[in-house]
Amino acid sequence: MAGSGRLSAALAAAAQAADVICRHYAGAISARAKSDGSPVTDADLEAERAIRAVIEARFPDDGFYGEESAAVRLDAEHVWLVDPIDGTKSFLRRYPMFSTQIALMHQGRLELGVSVAPAFGGETAHAERGAGAFLDGERLAVSRVAKLEDATLSTGNLRALAQGPRWPAFGRLVSRLDRIRGFGDFYHYHLLAAGKIDAVLESNIHVLDIAALTVIVEEAGGRVTDLEGRPIGLGSTSILATNGLLHEPVLAALAG
Repeated sequence: MAGSGRLSAALAAAAQAADVICRHYAGAISARAKSDGSPVTDADLEAERAIRAVIEARFPDDGFYGEESAAVRLDAEHVWLVDPIDGTKSFLRRYPMFSTQIALMHQGRLELGVSVAPAFGGETAHAERGAGAFLDGERLAVSRVAKLEDATLSTGNLRALAQGPRWPAFGRLVSRLDRIRGFGDFYHYHLLAAGKIDAVLESNIHVLDIAALTVIVEEAGGRVTDLEGRPIGLGSTSILATNGLLHEPVLAALAG
């Protein structure tokens, strides 16, 4: 188990990052391109430094894998996975679909997750393995919808799925659902964990985007894999998160 001390550290680090992000969001925002072409802002860099300072002060022997700085001690027993602003493009365009994501791996297994949305009034979801998931202090539980025909599915970036052989199967899946939505980023995972929607599907992700959310959804009673049905790991590039009851039906529909 990660231990409540690490959860406290993650929440404190996320709060520090939120202060940084809100200050930048209220002022001028400038961006430059990273080597992969994606944008980075001073807010990304400063927020990650703030998170890292809190964590390394409390747990100096832990590993750290952040979006914006060099990874260290990845062979440590505990490794932190951090995206200071998941949704930098949203942040730049000043719409509120961005968040801070902090997760912890213990011996290769995701054990803890904190997801904070500064522009949603600081909405905070957190979970620790075996201790449940919470949103602003209220315990979370996924829905009990068991039929595709009654389900709401939310999607994010589907570029790779659209370019691949399963796109027709996805279209047939959509035709069976009650509703298809695109809440995106952190938000549809918070809704899923709260039982307000029933499944989330994305084909273009990085583990830093969804590591914390994986723990939150699972601790709310859901199930999370990649689109092949494999557990989420450092190399995952797709995700299917559901209330559990719908997981195998969705995987089967995509395979068909």
